[in-house]
Amino acid sequence: MLTREVIARLPKAELHNHLDGSLRPGTLIDLARESRVALPSEDPETIRAFMLVRDARHLEDYLRRFDITVGVLQTEEALTRVAYEMVADAAGDGIRYLEIRYCPYLSTGGGLSLSQVLDAELEGVRRGEREFGVRTGVINCSLRHFDPDLSLAIARISVEYRDRGVVGFDLAGGEFGRPPGAHAEAFHVAARGLLGTTVHAGEAAGSESIADALFRCHADRIGHGTRLYEDPGLVNYMRDHRVPIEINISSNVQTRAVPSAAAHPVREYFDAGLAVTLSTDSWLMAGTSLTDEYWLAHTALGFDRKSIDQMILHGFEAAFLSWPEKQRLLAEVKDELGSVI
Repeated sequence: MLTREVIARLPKAELHNHLDGSLRPGTLIDLARESRVALPSEDPETIRAFMLVRDARHLEDYLRRFDITVGVLQTEEALTRVAYEMVADAAGDGIRYLEIRYCPYLSTGGGLSLSQVLDAELEGVRRGEREFGVRTGVINCSLRHFDPDLSLAIARISVEYRDRGVVGFDLAGGEFGRPPGAHAEAFHVAARGLLGTTVHAGEAAGSESIADALFRCHADRIGHGTRLYEDPGLVNYMRDHRVPIEINISSNVQTRAVPSAAAHPVREYFDAGLAVTLSTDSWLMAGTSLTDEYWLAHTALGFDRKSIDQMILHGFEAAFLSWPEKQRLLAEVKDELGSVI
């Protein structure tokens, strides 16, 4: 019988997790004190409950919690600490490969340059890799409400850091009324610079947002993709072209993209043969772990052990890694999946 403890022991890949959404409550308290950011309490459990989004009416409400965490991520020390702790926490959840995404421009308000932000984040990531054995990659985000020229600047520095730990470029932020194609030139730069590309699409906007991400932004993967079902032809296209979808069940419930976990279309997508994998979106605001997400898929949507193993493999197959490294990692993971009972 499948249990949560078994899922916790399975090797997993986390492809969609925001650095500014995954601080430890205690770390948030420490950094808030240092940066003089007001919090309602200095008790970690109270802060954990406060940061958990239960009251969002839509995606934009959900994103407002990030104003608090971004406010404490304005120093190199803070960025290094949070990145390091994310790798440590990933190791504790059985994650073998972790992609951390963040918009580096958000940490320039206190005078840091984009390079200083990236250097600090990557220092924490590399130290975590050495100590915990988790393979990592950094995905730089731009945001939909940014001027496209700023997106270009973020894409260009992402390419410069391609051989230093940055593996991809992404577009996040409030989706409704902001098609990703407005930032197409930044994605051209990222693609020409040989970075992986992924786009938040189909969460707060419809399937047309996903199509825009695919055909104007060269998206190798789609983040969320919740409303893909609105276009059956696009469903078939993504199935046939093996475009992976980074599914985030809990956060989709929080942002009202779906009414409940049991109503999430990930079951429909998996059964249709799409390359779906589960991620968390954020550990703090979503109040979840990757183990929790796979357990939720089992209990609310009926995914059995075989299906869960397949979604886990989809995650490793979709990783922004070199082909030889991916094959080595997949071979290790397949052996380990077979040994966990």
